[in-house]
This record gives sequence, structure tokens and C-alpha cells, in this order.
Amino acid sequence: MNSKARNDAKHALRIIPREQHTISRKNISKAALRVLYRLNEAGYDAYLVGGAVRDLLLGGHPKDFDVATNATPDDVKKLFRNCRLIGRRFRLAHVVYGSEIIEVATFRGTSEEEGGEGDRHIVDGRIVRDNVWGTIEEDALRRDFRVNAMYYGIDDFAVRDYVGGMQDLQDRVLRLIGDPTTRYREDPVRMLRAARLAAKLDFRIDSSASAPFAELGPLLSGVAPARLFDESLKMFLTGHGLKSFRMLEQCGLLKFMFPATARALKRGDNALRELIENGLENTDARISDGKSVTPAFLFALLLWGEVRDLAHTWTTQGKDANEAWSRAAMHVLAEQCQRVAIPRRFTITMEEIWSLQPRFEHIQRKKVFRLLAHPRFRAAFDFLLLRSAESPAIGELGQWWAHAQQLPHETLAAALPLQGTHIAGDIEPARGTAARKRKRRRKPAGKSGTT
Repeated sequence: MNSKARNDAKHALRIIPREQHTISRKNISKAALRVLYRLNEAGYDAYLVGGAVRDLLLGGHPKDFDVATNATPDDVKKLFRNCRLIGRRFRLAHVVYGSEIIEVATFRGTSEEEGGEGDRHIVDGRIVRDNVWGTIEEDALRRDFRVNAMYYGIDDFAVRDYVGGMQDLQDRVLRLIGDPTTRYREDPVRMLRAARLAAKLDFRIDSSASAPFAELGPLLSGVAPARLFDESLKMFLTGHGLKSFRMLEQCGLLKFMFPATARALKRGDNALRELIENGLENTDARISDGKSVTPAFLFALLLWGEVRDLAHTWTTQGKDANEAWSRAAMHVLAEQCQRVAIPRRFTITMEEIWSLQPRFEHIQRKKVFRLLAHPRFRAAFDFLLLRSAESPAIGELGQWWAHAQQLPHETLAAALPLQGTHIAGDIEPARGTAARKRKRRRKPAGKSGTT
């Protein structure tokens, strides 16, 4: 145990009885309560722990409930037929009730010994295996932030605080347990978790916890891209995406997750910033309203600036427009997926959203109706509306397409020119063009009547 961890251990155990906290069993998942009671009845210690306790104390409604116990994963599996064991780095038990999964973890020890199967393995400061069991006191010291190291028991309905988490909760501050540099080296994702929790809870990050970001941020490049994808979803698709984005920038961590985004914003692309922030704000609102969201749209927003600039550069160099947009998308996605592994099912949608943007500028009857029928039209159109800050012309283009969608098929067809124009303007000029064409079609009839 390092010296900083020893200092955390000096906090006297504080037991907050039921009458002095706000946690009620009616706000705890029934599945989690079943797991807690079953473990207790079998003679094991078991507690609700982590973010669920933190959020319940703050008056929130957690979506996930984790349990910590002195039962080993094999012990848990013997008690629950609906249990499966997962993980090599951290051996865990998942108890499954329908669509709900209760994660059960054995108390972790603080031993730094390394050895065979089941031991703690550390490589270059990073924990690659951690299955040393310990006591609840040791387990508290192994958790990341002090506000996440409180335990709620259903035997006495009290909250146990081993490291001063309740005080941090009242002060609305995030402090790491142990030496921050050591803890970030053990798991660099803790830096992202600090930014995400600060955004979610509206907490500040203690200066001791934020000081190593600049030096240790590059360690994120060594984290599995698939894991960073999961972390991205937690940051941007759980209802506090805008705050998370701003916090990532403020902490200097955005460039390690989304380098193309950071480069574009550093160039002073205010239109891109407005696009991203408006998009994240809309996504947060949709999540709040219980509406569906897709990661593809979010990542398309974040990477748009670099894709757009590359496509325009290659187009002005004389390359075919379709090829330029395709190459730009492939180039940006290749770099990004080395950091965050965006699944192919999402990158395909992103490429379609991007490639449809220049097609909005072509106002011709066949092309308009072909675009309206495209399966990604709605997502691409929403994207176009968010781009209105790029220029007045883009704003007018968005208005034109919004109006066009309200018109009956026949009315829109009559209003559109057969030969396209590259700038849409509004719907009225298109109607005027169609009217002039109808007048021209009547002239031959008049001439033939006079001859």
C-alpha cells in the first residue's frame, strides 16, 4: 500500500445510520435486493456499492446496481443458477434477472505481489490482472474516487464510509483514493471517468486529481480502442453529453480521444463548435424525453470538420467530388478508429450522412426525389440543419428542404426544374422557374394557331 493510500486509510470508519441518510430500499432494484439478501442468508457479507450508493445519496435514480461481497466468484455461482462468471483482468459474477444484470465483485485486496493465476499482475504501472481478494477496508482503498467508496448494507440499512466519501459528496468534489499518478498509470481510463463524473454530477475535480492529465493523457493511446468506444458512449449518450464534451476540452483530454476534432477546433472553427454543441444538446434532450439516439450521428458530428475540409481540399485539386468525399471519410475514420473503435455498422451510417451533404445543393427534380427517398435522408437532413452556422447559404438550404418536405408530391414536382441548379435559394424561385417553363410550353401552341 503506498503512502497516499495509507493516508486515505487514516480516515476513521464513519457509519451513517438509516435516519441520517436518504437511501430507501424502494429506490433500489428488486434484483439487487434479492442478490444482497441471498448472500446475507448464506452467511456472506454483501453491500450495495459504488455509483449506485453515490447517486442514491444525491437523490438520483441509478440504472445499474453493483454489489461487493466477501464471497468469491465461484461461491456466487453456486448460490445463483442465473449467474455467469466473466473477465480475466477482473473476475466478476453477473447475476441475470431478465434484462437486468447485477454485477457482483469480491472484495479486492491491496497486495502488490505478483504471481500465478488469480494474483495481481502489473506491467509498466498498469494493472493487467487483479484477482487478489481482501477485506472490505482494503476494497474501499482499491476504488477510484472517494465518492464511489461507500457501502450500503441491508442488514442494518446503514452507509459505511471508509475514506471520506460522504464529505466529498457534500463538498461536490472528486478526489482520487491514493496517489493520482499511480492510480492513472494503473488504469488511464480513470482520467476520462473523472471528466465524465464531474460533468454528470456537476462536481469539480480536485486539483490533485486533475494535475497529472497533461503528463499522463498520452497513456490513453495504449487503452484498447473498443474500451474507449464504450467510454465514449457513457460520456455522450447518457444525457449529459454536452457537459462531458466541454469537460474533456477543459481537462485537455479531447485530443487523446478525438484528435481530428481537437485539431479542427484549435483552428478556430466556431461553426464546427456550434454544430457539435447543438448536436450534443439535442441528443441530451432526446435522451431526456426517452427518444432513441444513435452513436453514428454523434460521431459524424465530432468528425465532420476534418472530413469536410479534406473533401474540399481534394475537390479543389480537381478530384471527382464523390471520390473526394469517400477518401476524406476513409482517411478520418482510419485515424479515429485507432483511438476509438467505432463499429462498422456505425461508420457506414456516418459515411452516408457525410456523402449526402453536397447532394442537398443540387435542386433538380430527379435528384431531389431520389434524395428524399434515401434511407438516411432524415439523419442527413437533421445534420444539414445543424450546419446552418457554417454560412447563410447553408441556412437557406436547410429552410428550402424543410419547406420541400411539407409539399405534396405533385406540387413539389411542378415546382422543381428539370435541369438542376447548384444553389437552392427558397422554394419560390423554383416555383417561378416552373411557371416560366409552363408559359414557354404554351408559346409553340400559340404560334401553330397563327400559322
